[in-house]
Order: sequence, then structure tokens, then C-alpha cells
Amino acid sequence: MAYADQQMSSNKVIALVIVALIHVFVGYALVTGLAYEAAKKVINKVTTVDIKEEKPKEEEPPPPPPDQPDTPPPPIVAPPPPINIAPAPPPVQTVITPPPAPPVVIQTASPPPAPPPPPPGPSKARGVRAKNQGSWAGRIQANYPTRAAREEREGRVGVRVTVGTDGRVTACSVSSSSGSPDLDEAACDGMTRYARYDPALDDAGNPISSTTSTAIVYKLN
Repeated sequence: MAYADQQMSSNKVIALVIVALIHVFVGYALVTGLAYEAAKKVINKVTTVDIKEEKPKEEEPPPPPPDQPDTPPPPIVAPPPPINIAPAPPPVQTVITPPPAPPVVIQTASPPPAPPPPPPGPSKARGVRAKNQGSWAGRIQANYPTRAAREEREGRVGVRVTVGTDGRVTACSVSSSSGSPDLDEAACDGMTRYARYDPALDDAGNPISSTTSTAIVYKLN
């Protein structure tokens, strides 16, 4: 009897638990179903609201500008070219350098004067002198110009000659003409070729160049 009561109480407990689970499931189903229906209604209400946008007011166009007379555009004026103003050159400074001071000369006692030169000896100067004049004068006259001899022309030719340091005639000029060009030319030619002199000497006895005068006489035999 006690075992049967205990078994019935266990079955009763199980039945109560099952009933309780069924109620919980039904409640959960109802709750979730009602929540879904409520959310769906809210969404439909939100999506079906018409939002009316206000149209912007159209602004009236501005009035057209008044008619303006056709005036030519102002002339285009080119800007003036830049003016390069060269800077003024720097001033030139002239520096005057004073002349150097003269050197200082220290004067010492002057040396004694040199002894006077010995008195000069007798001068050895002399003029030019003819040497063997008879010999070379005869040779000049022997070379009588042929044309003058054929025409029997005679004459006396005065000449001035320059004698070098070796005693030979280096230059000759006619100082007195004979009147015959052939005789004048022959006289200077003969003096240059044949005349010999002892040259002139200076005070020390050294030979020097000098001049002398003589005459050549052309005479037919």
C-alpha cells in the first residue's frame, strides 16, 4: 500500500513538471508572437507616414539692365619701358705723394788735391808733308789725257786732297780748273792713284787725317 502511494506521488510530480514546461513553452510562444506582431505594426506605421516637403519659393528674375550706348573700349596703353639709371661713378680721389726727402749727405774731410800734372813736353804736332813728290808728280804728268794731247791742250789744275793716316789720298776736289775737263779729271785721278804723303801728327805724335793743296801742271814738250 505504501509502495503504491509512493509511485503515484512520483507520477504526479512528473505530470506537474510536464504541465509546467507546457505552460512555459506556451507562454514563451505567446510572448514572442505578440512581440513580433507589435513590432510589425510599428514598422508599418513608421513606413507609411507621408512626409510632405515644402517646395522652395521661386525667385523672380532680376530686371534686364538698361540699354547702354555702344562705346569703344578704352585704348590699351603700354606701360613705359623701365629707365635704367646708372649709378654715378664713385669720385676719383687723387692722392698726391710728396717727393722723397733728399738724402742726407754727411760731409767728411775732403781728400788732399791731386798733385798738378807735370809740365807738358814739346808738341809733336805737324802738318801733312809730300813724300817723294817728284816721283809721283812725274807719273801723273806722264798719264797725259790722250784727247787733250791730240788737241794740244795744256793747263794748270789746282787740287785739294785729304790725306789719311796711312799717307794715301782718300779724297780729291778741283780748287782751280785748267779750263779743260779732261785735264781736271786726270789730275784728281792721278793724285788718288800715285800721290804719297807723310800724314799729319797730333800733339802726342799720333798720325791723323788732314788736308792739303797742290797743283798739277800739264805741258806738252
